[in-house]
Amino acid sequence: MQVPKYTAVVADDHKLLRAGFMQILSSLSEIEIVAEATDGLATIVAAKKYKPDLLTLDIAMPHAQGISVVTEVQRWSPGTRIVIFTGITSANLLNEMVHAGVHGIFTKRGDITEFEEAIPTILRGGTVLSSDARTITVNADVELTLTKRERQILSQICAGHSTKQIAETFSISVKTVENHRASLMAKLNVRSLAELLAYAVREGLLNPQRHL
Repeated sequence: MQVPKYTAVVADDHKLLRAGFMQILSSLSEIEIVAEATDGLATIVAAKKYKPDLLTLDIAMPHAQGISVVTEVQRWSPGTRIVIFTGITSANLLNEMVHAGVHGIFTKRGDITEFEEAIPTILRGGTVLSSDARTITVNADVELTLTKRERQILSQICAGHSTKQIAETFSISVKTVENHRASLMAKLNVRSLAELLAYAVREGLLNPQRHL
């Protein structure tokens, strides 16, 4: 019997999709699934506890989502290969994930066989975008010029965190957070928190139904 070489965590708040990903990974003798998660916070906890080789991640889950989950997973388990699965097709959001350093992006409307075929490449250090994800990112109407830190702070603001909380999260000063916030608002041409949140909803960074 072959001993698994890799460990994996599956994170998705939809039971059927989670079961589907687990079935695919379980069919590979070299992968052992060590945990599943149904929300962003549980995903971060699982990554910190198990430090898996692979994480399949839905970026629109309750409690924590998007770049904030990716950032925390990278913080606690830098060796984890992160693969994004999303139903959101915002070019800016997918480009944000690319800039954040994820190792795979697949849309939920795409062909799942692309993911199956990409698993060995991803586990061995490669980065793979599905054909439809590549099309979306290449044909982006707007090229975001936000820095990685500005993207992180935008995600934290969308999650409802205060300036002080954001400063503590990234071990920076309150003044630095304020400067980043002013910079990203200028780049996005928004003048208020309401406009910033509206932008986040439009680009798939914030699910309004989960924040009512």
